[in-house]
Amino acid sequence: MEGSTILLSTFLINFLFLLIPFVVYFVFCDYRNLKNYSLTFTLLASVTMVLCLLFPIHLHSGFIVDLRYIPFILVGLYLGFKNILFLYIVLNICRTLIGGEGIIQSFLYSTLVLIVVSLCHRKFKQLNVKPRIIFGSVLALLNVLFYLFTLQFQVPDNKEFWMLAINLTSTYFIMSFIIFSLIERILQNLRTREKIAQSEKFHVISELSASVAHEIRNPLTTTSGFLQLLSNSNSISENDKGYIDYSLQELQRAEKIVSDFLTFSKPQDDLLEETNLIEDIKYAKNILIPYANMHHVQMKISFHNSLHRKLNTTLMRQCFINLFKNGIEAMKDSGGILCIKVLEHKNNIIIKITDSGIGMDEQEILSIAKPYYSTKNDGTGLGMVIVYNAIHNVGGQVNVESSKGKGTTFTITIPV
Repeated sequence: MEGSTILLSTFLINFLFLLIPFVVYFVFCDYRNLKNYSLTFTLLASVTMVLCLLFPIHLHSGFIVDLRYIPFILVGLYLGFKNILFLYIVLNICRTLIGGEGIIQSFLYSTLVLIVVSLCHRKFKQLNVKPRIIFGSVLALLNVLFYLFTLQFQVPDNKEFWMLAINLTSTYFIMSFIIFSLIERILQNLRTREKIAQSEKFHVISELSASVAHEIRNPLTTTSGFLQLLSNSNSISENDKGYIDYSLQELQRAEKIVSDFLTFSKPQDDLLEETNLIEDIKYAKNILIPYANMHHVQMKISFHNSLHRKLNTTLMRQCFINLFKNGIEAMKDSGGILCIKVLEHKNNIIIKITDSGIGMDEQEILSIAKPYYSTKNDGTGLGMVIVYNAIHNVGGQVNVESSKGKGTTFTITIPV
């Protein structure tokens, strides 16, 4: 009874080590505003892992048992190979410094877990919330079962071992389930909060654009007309005509911003048409073919969709033009292929737009839907806002996958 109590108390201490840093991180750090949030998360996980190593259960045979692999698996599943490799190095250094028997076995076992978890990362990221929780918990359970299987050949098969096996198995699964559930719940709350904030921004911009854009366009048109007349006048010097040309260019830029505002403020409920998006995709492609050829970019369409949905086709075409144009501009230095795939999944239309251009870092991905933010020097920062707002208003989602130098993939999901 005393041994069982010691086991339970040690596992609870380990669980406290696991729980506190993750709660502190998600409560006090807004991970979407941190440039290196993955590094911060990894460092906190390494602290919990070291603490678990320092307060283990010592077996009479010299082996030690703890919950070190829970943060190890968490980081591997959520952040991938680069981050889990850091934990792998920290784990083996600490285990070597602690000493005792089983150092070689620990190194070999951690190497195996590193490989398996890294391979599971991509599959894990594709899952929804509940399957993620189950997947992570089951993986942690399989990890401890395999560890006990290997340990069985190295320690006496006695009461101590079976008491350890029962406690360790149940503890690993329950605590992994709690940790994964907690993280997914916090992430879901953060995503909900972000959607609410984004919706408010869209509403404010829509109201502003509707009330101001028309009033601005009229004086811009008048000013542009007079400047064009002055530009054709013989009484103006060539030097002054150059200034007028610059002024006209800036007025055209202002006109483009106003046009973006007007596009953004147009209601989507009028002129709805039944469409499977094939004509809209082709329209956007045909518009941009000369622009793509100029930058040595090929546009390839793969269409496998039979689902139809009532949409504002004018606005959808504008969204596709914005996305295709961004993809082309991302490859303008070296050329490439812009792949556009349209397919159906259950009751959703999926549009994937992939380029092999310069890509974006994590901070750029997080900021791309913000008003006036642009990765281009001459961008207005409203093109992607129009895209996100249009997809948001039809109940859809826009997901971005990108990395510097490796290109970008926009995945648009539209429910039917």
